[in-house]
Amino acid sequence: MSISFPVDKVREVASLLESASPIAIITHHRPDGDAMGSSLGLYNFLIKKGLKATVIVPSDYPDFLHWLPGHNQIVNYDRQPDKSASLLREAGLIFCLDFNYMNRVEGLESSLRTSPGKKVLIDHHLEPEEGYDILFSFSDACSTAEIIYGFIDALGDLNLLGREIAECLYCGIMTDTNSFRYETMTADTHRIIAKLLDAGARNYKIHELVYDNSTENRIRLLGHALKDKLIVLQEYRTAYISLSEDELDTYNFQTGDTEGIVNYALSIRGIRLAAFFTERNGLVKISFRSRDGFNVKELASQHFEGGGHKYAAGGKSDLSLQDTIAKFLDLLPVYKPGLNV
Repeated sequence: MSISFPVDKVREVASLLESASPIAIITHHRPDGDAMGSSLGLYNFLIKKGLKATVIVPSDYPDFLHWLPGHNQIVNYDRQPDKSASLLREAGLIFCLDFNYMNRVEGLESSLRTSPGKKVLIDHHLEPEEGYDILFSFSDACSTAEIIYGFIDALGDLNLLGREIAECLYCGIMTDTNSFRYETMTADTHRIIAKLLDAGARNYKIHELVYDNSTENRIRLLGHALKDKLIVLQEYRTAYISLSEDELDTYNFQTGDTEGIVNYALSIRGIRLAAFFTERNGLVKISFRSRDGFNVKELASQHFEGGGHKYAAGGKSDLSLQDTIAKFLDLLPVYKPGLNV
């Protein structure tokens, strides 16, 4: 996909960059590789332009992303709630990255909505809500990091690319495409990857830091999930895994330890729908993955207060873990025709 930025909007943001200091960058709760890669890629770009910027995250994110350049400058709402809210109130310009609905920032939603600063959405999720002043929403893009690259290009600033920016954006694209495997990876995206490598991104090192950087507990939790908790329902071409809060505690769960587990369920031959349920703090979070045309965004949004993309979505439930799984299983006969096409 070739991203085409509206010239008038780019000019408006360029003007704001010159006058609307300080600048805040915010991403969604429980940030993943794309959220952090795009946020820190933009942050390093703005710093290189001599601007004052701060990245604010609503919660912790996986420690295998802590190597990203700029990590030590991030303000975490969980640890610094007053400072996080204050930065949003004082910002003249707020970049909202990798989310379409403001409630995705959870505890910071009120501060974001009421901030007088201009809000610029840069995202690739479907159907963004109203409330942003400027939107760069490209649902066909493989990642928000890819859009950030296009944004820098549209500003005429690709000459500022260096290793720090390039490695952040490479990480975002890599993680949101499951190592460049999804159909959203186009020839244009591969050309962007080549430019990032030219700018100094060390692809081998980024893969090692993200995928070969697990704790022993994380590996043992994965083993437990696959050996003892994987359920395969061939009749519905569906597989799912669930982990209770007690199971997570047994393996000293840390943020990011369950990242990617749902993909193992989807990797089983013949499976078209995979789900992963985790119980934490009285809430069940659900990750959905699919292929061959089955739309998990509709499943997540219609039944589990969620959303996302056609083949990758998330949801939540305030039912118990057992009742949430029962609800999911009750839905399978309804979706069986679409799963068995």
